[in-house]
Amino acid sequence: MMKKLATGFLAVAATGALALSLPATANASTSSSSTTSASDYDDYWGPYYSKYGLARANGWIGVEGDYEDGNSVHVKGRLYDLDNRKYSEGGKCAYVKFQAADDEYDWYQVYSRYYCGYPGYKTFSFHEDDVYAVRVKVCQYDPYTHKVSKCGKWWDIYDAEEV
Repeated sequence: MMKKLATGFLAVAATGALALSLPATANASTSSSSTTSASDYDDYWGPYYSKYGLARANGWIGVEGDYEDGNSVHVKGRLYDLDNRKYSEGGKCAYVKFQAADDEYDWYQVYSRYYCGYPGYKTFSFHEDDVYAVRVKVCQYDPYTHKVSKCGKWWDIYDAEEV
């Protein structure tokens, strides 16, 4: 009898909680879409890999404002070291680099990070102002020679023309 009563109370509580959460969720989505300006942008990017897939990066980019009025770009992500070889066997670390461009597409490096720690990852974030486009490339990094190699291709993660 107690078991049936407890189950009944749980069912009523769950139904009530669901009913109470629905209007709040609807209001939250309505209010967030009405406060977001047309020039703001956010999206997830990746995963992107180095050549041979031994390093990976993925994350999120958010842009506040537009390029003409001065925008603010925020990038967050994770960098994964997928190379399980020892350094004596040619193993390398994961490396990610970002470039930004102005409206003439003059690219310049804004951020880079490496991580050694198979099979783990390292989080990163950076901020840049007045950016027209952002791209990312994932490579590998030799911690002894400090050389970057085995890069994948450049991936565009934001372009003001395409937003």
